[in-house]
Amino acid sequence: MAESTHDLELGATTQDAFFDGRVQVVQPRQGFRAGTDSILLATALPADLKGEALELGCGAGGALLPAAYRLSDCRFIGLERDRQMVELARRGVALNGFDTRVSLQAGDVAKLPELWQNRFDLVFSNPPFFEAGKIQAPAPGKPAAYVESVTLKHWLQAMLFALRPKASLILIHRASELARILALIERQCGEICIQPIHSYPGQDAKRILVRARKGLRPGALRLLDPLYLYEARGGERTQWALNMQRQGAGLDWG
Repeated sequence: MAESTHDLELGATTQDAFFDGRVQVVQPRQGFRAGTDSILLATALPADLKGEALELGCGAGGALLPAAYRLSDCRFIGLERDRQMVELARRGVALNGFDTRVSLQAGDVAKLPELWQNRFDLVFSNPPFFEAGKIQAPAPGKPAAYVESVTLKHWLQAMLFALRPKASLILIHRASELARILALIERQCGEICIQPIHSYPGQDAKRILVRARKGLRPGALRLLDPLYLYEARGGERTQWALNMQRQGAGLDWG
């Protein structure tokens, strides 16, 4: 959903506009580029949140910067192991004037600082989707974004480690991984809510957004009505998708 109309060349990068130009993201011209999944994650966060939020695996800021735009009363830290992506994210922070609220840290999800334990009011992430060795090698520049270097189990444990009690984690992942995600979090979380995302009616969900609160007693899981990106196969975008893309309209978790 990045709008590349600006497409300002900065060496091997582009400067892309999100939310009808309200947010600028500097990202690689080739390799992993933020798009629909990043915007889905950013718009799934509660806009009225105050305090501190952490994104694990923030890349060049494709979700972090739109999130910072939407959550104007929140401070953010983005953690990313690829130092080149960290530098691009820092350029995005400066471009958007988020210097006082958004900071970046190079580091590994498997080795979070001890000071981060039980610290954050929100932890969000778009973890790598595929287990190593189970897909063909991705294109250059994409393996770190698509292939697990840290297992999903340890990624979710890191999210819970950093999250303060009763605060929420939010993640986006492949719909086919829902059972695995629930098995990993259900004993440590309550108020679990699932939002299925479909390309169009009649097609199986391709993505899920998961929200859960740390340390609450397990309860009834809520499965929300599906949301569709397109009216039909090959059709126009739905009004919900347009509002999300252009205005940063938030997801209604009910």
